[in-house]
Amino acid sequence: MFEGINLFPLFLSLRVALTATLFAFIIGIPIAYYLSRSNGRVADIIDTIITLPIVLPPTVLGYYLLVLLGRQSTIGKFLEERFDITIVFTPAGAVIAALVVSIPFLIKSARSAFAGIDPTLLNAARVLGRNELNIFLTIIIPLAWRGIVAGITLGFARALGDFGATLMVAGSIPNQTMTMPIAIYDALLAGDRELANILVFIMTVVSISILYIINRLEKRMIKGNG
Repeated sequence: MFEGINLFPLFLSLRVALTATLFAFIIGIPIAYYLSRSNGRVADIIDTIITLPIVLPPTVLGYYLLVLLGRQSTIGKFLEERFDITIVFTPAGAVIAALVVSIPFLIKSARSAFAGIDPTLLNAARVLGRNELNIFLTIIIPLAWRGIVAGITLGFARALGDFGATLMVAGSIPNQTMTMPIAIYDALLAGDRELANILVFIMTVVSISILYIINRLEKRMIKGNG
């Protein structure tokens, strides 16, 4: 059934989703913590910008990324002239697109988890002489880990399945930037329903397996902490 099937799009999708999720975690956790502790106008503006990728159509989001990172943009010209780096129509573009569409889910889930922590616990740690970094790493993260894991799971799933923004920014170059959702779309355009069905089946099995494994690991962690 799978003989002769090019699995490059699957491996690329997994690599893109994992990389985007890693960057989403590094960037998103500090933002989520800041938003959970701030109620000012700046926090509201940041929260609005972060929510935009959820409500904007993927093609619109992809267009904005093209304008921002394209070869004719200020950022695109700077990267190409100074570092010989091109973003659009490259795997890096696919990672950025996946990052932008997935990071809101991680931030919102982690923010809710951070906001649910009892402030008296943090104040008690400060009275005992712990600095903010120590409090964050040893108290806040352990208490909020369930929300963070949920956000990572949602972010990874969103990054793995992104189509519109990735197509706009990375294109559909075979064996270079063609992810699984784009490969499925191209198979349908070509009228190859058999290939499309196989790719859909593979993508569904992989997605279910990953989510199942994550859920099992989360339950083990809960039992271990219990």
